[in-house]
Amino acid sequence: MTTPSIRARGPKHRRALLTVLAAMIGVSNVSGVWAAAAADASATTASAPASPSGVRTYRLTLKELGAQYPLNLAGVDGTNGVPFGVRADEIVTAARVSLNYAYSPALLPDLSHINVMVNGEVAHSIPVPKEDAGKSLKTDIDLPVRLITDFNRLNLQLIGHYSMGCEDPLHSSLWANVANDSVLELTVAPLRLQNDLALLPLPFFDRRDVRPLNLPFVMVGQPDHALLEAAGTLSSWFGALASYRGARFPVSLDALPATGNAVVLLAGTATLPGMNLPAAQAPTISLQPNPNDPMGKLLVIAGRDAAQVKTAAAALALGTQALSGQTATIVKFDALAPRTPYDAPNWVRSDRPVKFGELAASRDLNVAGYRPDIVRVNLRLPPDLFALRDKGVPVDLKYRYTPRPSNDKSTLNVNVNRDFLQSIPLKSVEQLGGSDSLVSKLLSDETLPADKRMQIPLFMLPPRSQMQLHYYYDYLKQGECRDVIIDNVRGAIDPDSTIDISGYSHFMAMPNLAAFDQAGYPFTRLADLSETAVVLPENPTARDYSAYLTLVGRLGESTGYPATAVTVTGANQIDAQRDKDLIVIGSGKNQPLLTKWAQYMPGNIEGVDKRFVMSDLVYRLSGWGNPPARREAITLSSDGSDAILAGFESPLQPGRSVVVAAGNRPEGLDDVVNALLVSENDAHRIEGSLAIIRGKQVDSVVADQTYYAGKLEPLEYAAWYFSRHPVMFLLACLAGAALLASLLFLSLRKRAKRRLKA
Repeated sequence: MTTPSIRARGPKHRRALLTVLAAMIGVSNVSGVWAAAAADASATTASAPASPSGVRTYRLTLKELGAQYPLNLAGVDGTNGVPFGVRADEIVTAARVSLNYAYSPALLPDLSHINVMVNGEVAHSIPVPKEDAGKSLKTDIDLPVRLITDFNRLNLQLIGHYSMGCEDPLHSSLWANVANDSVLELTVAPLRLQNDLALLPLPFFDRRDVRPLNLPFVMVGQPDHALLEAAGTLSSWFGALASYRGARFPVSLDALPATGNAVVLLAGTATLPGMNLPAAQAPTISLQPNPNDPMGKLLVIAGRDAAQVKTAAAALALGTQALSGQTATIVKFDALAPRTPYDAPNWVRSDRPVKFGELAASRDLNVAGYRPDIVRVNLRLPPDLFALRDKGVPVDLKYRYTPRPSNDKSTLNVNVNRDFLQSIPLKSVEQLGGSDSLVSKLLSDETLPADKRMQIPLFMLPPRSQMQLHYYYDYLKQGECRDVIIDNVRGAIDPDSTIDISGYSHFMAMPNLAAFDQAGYPFTRLADLSETAVVLPENPTARDYSAYLTLVGRLGESTGYPATAVTVTGANQIDAQRDKDLIVIGSGKNQPLLTKWAQYMPGNIEGVDKRFVMSDLVYRLSGWGNPPARREAITLSSDGSDAILAGFESPLQPGRSVVVAAGNRPEGLDDVVNALLVSENDAHRIEGSLAIIRGKQVDSVVADQTYYAGKLEPLEYAAWYFSRHPVMFLLACLAGAALLASLLFLSLRKRAKRRLKA
């Protein structure tokens, strides 16, 4: 068979053609497809490689693809599934799904089966024999690659029947369960993308890829602080793009990676082996091939000096959509307007009510069917919201639904972070009066508008929260042989629904590592990190630089905005940063501030010497009657690998915060970064003022709160102060009564003197 030539109008057409050809000739001969496509590489955005050396296989569990729970399939036609994507610089040559599943013993084998579907098309049907019913089973299924595109959905569909005659379509015996540890396995070959800045952030970040981002940064020699600030701008931008995936930024000095993509920062005449670029005379952004890997790309940020590199980095992070071509020179870049507190794009605004349409896409606010998915609205809240007597965060919920013809138990259930908040009954036509106008409205619109004002207690809203709204439609059984599901019910949350936190002050007891872990507070209070300084060790290594970039990337993930104003400094220049919040990084004994500020820290770690201040406050409930927390200092020497995350008030400026990330060995610093990247799974592991980290084990051992961040109005501050100091409140009342009595006595005596004179 002659392989046809390939000429496609764009990457999607080419991907489809290559996929079809790969399916025609088989995986074993996929190199023939690559060879046929290579002849046309120069005319397209993407083409296949000339050799199969880049072929690789990766595995993703259904949980990693978004299924937090097992996929439950119920009823005569129960469907559930997960989305998955394929990177723009890859083509799928083989796909397989390994399912761990079980099904009901009541299913009739001749009428029932489980369909595995890709993008709405059946890829395979799994039989349900009686002898295997009720058992934990496993099967491997090859998926046709012709069905796979850029964005895909893998669905499992149960076609279930328990009787040859009349049956209840929602009978409890109609079920199947697919474990979320089932695995999707994709074998992919690389595609060569064109060197065009218009493709950014591809291929360095691809939103189709649900895996954590791992993007190397390359610098020359010992980069100065300005160049590192430029790198921080870029890592925070990529961190914001990576979002829930998490992002790591390993640093290489003086050497390009052997494979894959990387970000390269060059100032002046600096260059790297294998790169033959002229020295930049202006802020420049360019895409270059990786000389060590024909499929890899280098994002080169260059300038005549480090200041120009910073300009190019900021222009890239804030103006990606305007770039095109292989190289762009920044002719003019206006100074950025200063950010205002709490205006991070990812955060719920504190100055006005925020619409749900600003927090979620409209398509995600609509559901259909008797068993619809949950409507999820993610909330990123400032961690320092303060309420002395919490009346709850007001939510004006507007929604629509298909009313039931008669009274039943249909409800809209509202949860916050899986905790039940409220159940709203969905009124039926019968309850609403069944007027002619209502009937005509339903015939023309099918859904009925309604609204509900509710309050969410502030304690239910940590910085990373999710509001979950679930439509439950009761199904009224009609009787023997009359039950037929007409699945025409709909539900929608109006994008004009609002949540309002503008009535809350910003005030918090510090230090609070949980706030740093979950929201990057207090550094993210300003989204561009203009009041943040990162203090690097003396003679930092590539590992120290990597820790800095990954931490700043984590802060960018919280705010959704690049750190265009972060300051990088050393211990010798620290006095110039007294008006900023500080992140101090150290590994081994290379950070002199750990010794200089040891008396202020709840714990310290330098080489084999370790000092921890232990407190029993973490084990007790707060209250007026509790005695002061007991503190005990422990100093020891050991050769174990330990790391700490410590928070305390800045010795340079009252009210400012310091967070120290340090390890007694370089690998300990990696443990701190890893703990912050994975801590979302257990939001309370890092808290208080000191956390000790050993590998994957995290222990929060000190919870002292010694200062406050934020500001209260005078009356609110007085009420808060007296609520914490009842004796002072009593003394103030007595003093006030004495003052009032004195004024009254003087007034009466003056009046008596006037009467006597008269």
